[in-house]
Amino acid sequence: MDLQTLTYLFVGGSFALYLGIAFWARAGSTSEFYVAGGGVHPVTNGMATAADWMSAASFISMAGLISNMGYGGAVFLMGWTGGYVLLAMLLAPYLRKFGKFTVPEFIGDRYYSSTARTVAVVCLLIICVVYIVGQMTGVGITFARFLGVSSETGIYIGMAIVFAYAVFGGMKGITYTQVAQYVVLIVAYTIPALFISLNLTGNFIPQLGMGSDLVGTDVSLLSKLDQVVTDLGFAQYTTQAAGSTLNMAFFTISLMIGTAGLPHVIIRFFTVPKVADARYSAGWTLIFIALLYTVAPSVGSMARLNLHGTFNSNVGIVQKADGGMGVDAAAVKANKDLFAPEASIKYEDRPAWVARWEKTGLLKFEDKNGDGRIQYYNDKTKNEAVKAKADAAGWKGSELTVNPDIIVLANPEIAQLPNWVIALVAAGAMAAALSTAAGLLLAISSAISHDLIKRTFVPDMSEKSELMAGKISMVFAIILAGYLGLNPPGFAAATVALAFGLAASSLFPAIMMGIFTKTVTDKGAIAGMIAGMFVTAFYVFAHHGIFFIKGTEYVGLIGGPNSFFGLTPAAFGTVGAIVNFVVAFLVSKVSGTVPAHVQEMVEAVRIPKGAGAAAAGH
Repeated sequence: MDLQTLTYLFVGGSFALYLGIAFWARAGSTSEFYVAGGGVHPVTNGMATAADWMSAASFISMAGLISNMGYGGAVFLMGWTGGYVLLAMLLAPYLRKFGKFTVPEFIGDRYYSSTARTVAVVCLLIICVVYIVGQMTGVGITFARFLGVSSETGIYIGMAIVFAYAVFGGMKGITYTQVAQYVVLIVAYTIPALFISLNLTGNFIPQLGMGSDLVGTDVSLLSKLDQVVTDLGFAQYTTQAAGSTLNMAFFTISLMIGTAGLPHVIIRFFTVPKVADARYSAGWTLIFIALLYTVAPSVGSMARLNLHGTFNSNVGIVQKADGGMGVDAAAVKANKDLFAPEASIKYEDRPAWVARWEKTGLLKFEDKNGDGRIQYYNDKTKNEAVKAKADAAGWKGSELTVNPDIIVLANPEIAQLPNWVIALVAAGAMAAALSTAAGLLLAISSAISHDLIKRTFVPDMSEKSELMAGKISMVFAIILAGYLGLNPPGFAAATVALAFGLAASSLFPAIMMGIFTKTVTDKGAIAGMIAGMFVTAFYVFAHHGIFFIKGTEYVGLIGGPNSFFGLTPAAFGTVGAIVNFVVAFLVSKVSGTVPAHVQEMVEAVRIPKGAGAAAAGH
């Protein structure tokens, strides 16, 4: 069966499954709409949370980032998984014991202030809207490549699918849909990795294959990759760092506390029956995430080697008789000259997958020296020996531009795997993007309908009216997300960094102080959230433009790029969090004391006893 037909079958079948589950598990009450009735099993919730968390960024982008960054890409693995340890130990059980629906509700009640709740809602909306745009854009890219429609049409279809199961199903429908989506995305991610690891190393376990020797040689995969990338002027794969040690540390911390402060993830821990289940649920989430995250470094390294092998025949990675990419042991051992004239493949001989990805604009070729061959190397290298070799070979610059986001989606094509594997990856990418989009939309919906409308403006609203307000809020959120996905204001990975940075610098400190101290006042919490968000956004916008609009950058105003101790914008969420904590404690010292009943509530939340069912606040 041809690739297009298989793709329609796999993607269409997965969509039918999601819609069927949403219809079966549709929400009939506010409790079911917001927290799935508070009766989700910890294992089920762990799987749903993993799908909720592993967005298009995890499925599509992370292995591409690791493929590009090498060892430095470990910050994503450590930061994102480490955030769940924080959630399991420091936040989830206490928030579950508090027993309400949302993060702004906790902040509003703990800081005895509707203003604090409103500030938390604003933070939540900014974080979720920024985050969801990436998911919708990912849906558009995946549809455009695999279903042969325009990116715009892909976003419209994605909006319709999410609308169907999120608006009608609420948290109950989303939970069970996300379980199905987790199964789809984890199978889609690991099966290509098994094939590729077996082809390259003879070991079908990717985590072990990454450290194994290439088939028929005594040369390890990573040492060969190091040799290839350094010969071509790139940084050494196994030692490449993401900036300075301080930057890597702050970047990792920002991702960790950003994870622990993401509202669409935290809300999932209100869906389990007991406090102990919140801990178990977080533990299961870590296990389910680890199944993908431990495979990601293997996918990144093997895809990088296959990519170089595709365009340079002297790498020693060749197409085998059965069609898949394999090892030419003699070429690997010989360490042939990668700058030899015949090493670069002819453009007319490029594999079919290259032509398919060229149509998306995410892979581009420009014949700079007019020889009809594809030269792919780092033409910005400072290595004089590499420059000399490139000049001697008549190379006039790297002729291939590869967007890191295509590494996972194109990985089975690069490795020349069967069509059904490629179709499976398309379905997995859809599952990853749609599952996170649904969770984010629910967080937006509950913040508007429950925290703003019911708790602030219409306190006597009936449950039926609140449920309707929640669904209407979600509809408007879907339309906004679709619009931004269709008209992205010139941003991609930077927005994800901003979403984490804002969560790290605004909500996480407020939640932590709300649980573990009785001295932070309402004014302290409000000042802290505003200060943390402001400094983070100010630094990010200085580099990327105000709301990422090109031409509005003001990097000179802060003394140049990364001027604050060499920190990149992606790492600045940690600084914002420190500012939040400091401002909150200082303002609290001069703004009176916390009421006695609030101090008692904080004490009660920290006592390790059971909690009742999640209930709406009044």
